[in-house]
Amino acid sequence: MPLSVHRRFPLAAADATIADQLPARALSPVATAARDREARLRGLVDDHIDFVARVLRNAGTPPAEIDDDVQRTFIATARRLDDVRPGAEKSFILRIALNVAAHARRTLARRREVTADPALELPDGGATPEQMADRKQLRQMLDRILASFHPDLRTVFSLYEIEELSMVEIAAALGIPQGTVASRLRRARAEFRQQVKVLRALSESETGS
Repeated sequence: MPLSVHRRFPLAAADATIADQLPARALSPVATAARDREARLRGLVDDHIDFVARVLRNAGTPPAEIDDDVQRTFIATARRLDDVRPGAEKSFILRIALNVAAHARRTLARRREVTADPALELPDGGATPEQMADRKQLRQMLDRILASFHPDLRTVFSLYEIEELSMVEIAAALGIPQGTVASRLRRARAEFRQQVKVLRALSESETGS
């Protein structure tokens, strides 16, 4: 399910005020460029904000910090917007999000904190309480399994299996050969299957089924 994330970003505020500070005729091209830049950035936020939130969570960002790290990702994107090639926006934002998530993991490790915050999810008006409970349990199981993965395996697994990126896209985003992506994915899948078996066995032993 998509995560609940804030959509408050002070995008291109300085650029948007240029036209108010200098003669309109002289700065018409500058003002136009500023408006185009702001529109492009807002389009990136609208198109990729939920994707970024999922990537951050699946990469190990504590749920309580996802909103802030989504904003950090797009602030960093705004600063480097001129470097983003048309058509390569998603992979560019993905690399930034993964860097932000890596920083969050390092910070968490230094603090030696374990978060137990509830999943930040949008309510599904059509779901029954039983269905919502089942989904929460599945999400918690997935979080637990992903948390046990090495970061390299977790990243490839979540991008391929959850975000449905191709191996070519993942290799380009991570800057690694496609063969390495395939190898990590095989290892992650094998580990995932093993973890599911262990968790199911534990669940059955607890319920006595």
